[in-house]
Amino acid sequence: MKKRLYNFLLLILLLPFVSCTSEHNEPMLIVKFAFDPNQVRLNNLGEPSTIPVGNAAQTPQFNSIGSHYIELAPTATTQLGEGTILYHGAETTIGGANAIDFSKEKIVSEGAVFLEIPLKQVMAGNYEWIRVSLAYQNYQINVRSQGVDYTGTLASFVGFNTYINSFSIGNTLFPVNGNKEQGYWAFALNDQPYSSSGQAPANATTVPNPLHATSNIPLKSCVVTGKFATNLVITGHETNDITLTLSLSNNHSFEWHEVHADGKYEPSAGENVVDMGIRGLVPSYVK
Repeated sequence: MKKRLYNFLLLILLLPFVSCTSEHNEPMLIVKFAFDPNQVRLNNLGEPSTIPVGNAAQTPQFNSIGSHYIELAPTATTQLGEGTILYHGAETTIGGANAIDFSKEKIVSEGAVFLEIPLKQVMAGNYEWIRVSLAYQNYQINVRSQGVDYTGTLASFVGFNTYINSFSIGNTLFPVNGNKEQGYWAFALNDQPYSSSGQAPANATTVPNPLHATSNIPLKSCVVTGKFATNLVITGHETNDITLTLSLSNNHSFEWHEVHADGKYEPSAGENVVDMGIRGLVPSYVK
């Protein structure tokens, strides 16, 4: 009797662990982001680019990234929306026109899991490309004012349109309560009582698309396209996880028009942000 009671109690204690193990034994597709300051700096056509005369740029230090859409594409002629859609974030019309709902946007730091779905939910196929619509960036930049250099945090909204109630940078609150088009930004100095916000020029955000000749993307969509070094093959019979790492080039990705030609971002001198677009996507995977 005592032995049966002991076995029963042991079974009860082990049930949570058995359940947990069972859940984690299901093969998953896991998506993470990485930032590479040494990755090639690309233009909208997916070609290496230089900084235009009269502008300057710096490589920001990323804190976090938000994405609105992720899609696997089998070939270079697969049109946007016709591949296998892995993720599509929440949208709203509360601000008028359709927009990304910032309050529901998923934002992660480098190396954190952005997406985790069972592989059985992903259509089997041979995928050469991946397309990722980026929506939000948060990073550290250097600024100069009156000859003194400071460090601050910039929140950059690069999605096609974003409905924002309010958001914070440190202790600074930015109430918006409306839609903001691609290129809206807000900035606050670290440990200093100074903040500002603004809007980059329309259609000025770089969105690298090496498939521009065969598979175009809408203006302001911020759908960055990257090619796998070796095609990602999903058979539908996987027994192990597949981890996708989406490496984004932040190589001089924060760009402004200079007033003082010194390579220092000086907003107090009237130097305006012109481009905050990511400069390339290199996807890789581990099975």
